Amino acid sequence: MWPFGWKGPSGFSPRSTAEQVTEGIDATGLTAIVTGASSGIGTETSRVLALRGAHVVMAVRNVDSGKKVKEEILKEIPNAKIDVMQLDLSSMESVRKFVSEFISLGLPLNLLINNAGIMAAPFMLSQDNIEMQFATNHVGHFLLTELLLDTMKKSASESNREGRIVIISSDAHHFTYRGGIRFDKINDESGYNSIQAYGQSKLANVLHANELTRRLKEEGVDITANSLHPGSIMTNLLRFHSVINSFVSMVGRFALKNVQQGAATTCYVALHPHVKGVSGEYFMDSNLSKAGSYAADVELAKKLWDFTSSLTSPK
Repeated sequence: MWPFGWKGPSGFSPRSTAEQVTEGIDATGLTAIVTGASSGIGTETSRVLALRGAHVVMAVRNVDSGKKVKEEILKEIPNAKIDVMQLDLSSMESVRKFVSEFISLGLPLNLLINNAGIMAAPFMLSQDNIEMQFATNHVGHFLLTELLLDTMKKSASESNREGRIVIISSDAHHFTYRGGIRFDKINDESGYNSIQAYGQSKLANVLHANELTRRLKEEGVDITANSLHPGSIMTNLLRFHSVINSFVSMVGRFALKNVQQGAATTCYVALHPHVKGVSGEYFMDSNLSKAGSYAADVELAKKLWDFTSSLTSPK
């Protein structure tokens, strides 16, 4: 991580905002899906992509909240192209319904921003009987990406413009369980640790981007996939940990990024020309960074792909 005010090789720093890292970039003609777009960096990402001319589909769990965000963006950017669609990433049924409805619109898809997530939640299972953080942060996005890939491939081919898949991870991927992914204990409540479970799901995000990159390159498809750490940001992600949340609220103004800074790396990786052709990398502070040792494990990435494919295959 670059010291807070210092600029990295890209010319940007942790203080850079999403508007600053996309200044002068024209995204007209691009269609983007942003998950978790009704709050935090998902909202700011949607706003800035719309500001740069992209048609943004806000994929949100709560449609009413999403519509309120859309209204606020339209007040600032009257000509913004924004749709709001319902998506609950903890439910495979919801993911499949969302994709079916999106495809029925006949829109292209150039940018897929896998942003939504939950953090440090108490142990619970999704309706598909998968530990909730792993289900929401990884499995739902894995299925969403797989079901939208054909649309992205077609869009990249027809538009002659590179497709980009941006997966929001976290440096918390360093703090996963021993071994990285507990394949045989994903749903083990007795050994559950909410912080390590979050780290496991964030490691899965990085591994997903890396293995997806390998497969896309094998196919020769003009689509990139990268993961990133947005930084420590004051959002509602810590709602399950009241003590930590209270501490963060007290020190946040001095030590943490605001939402505009927190969305910068996402918008940089999604739109900036310096990232053209770059795939399978990990970004932080709108610069290339280095993920942890588990994240570089090619065999672990392949094993996770196969494991997740088995979870998401129709029963």
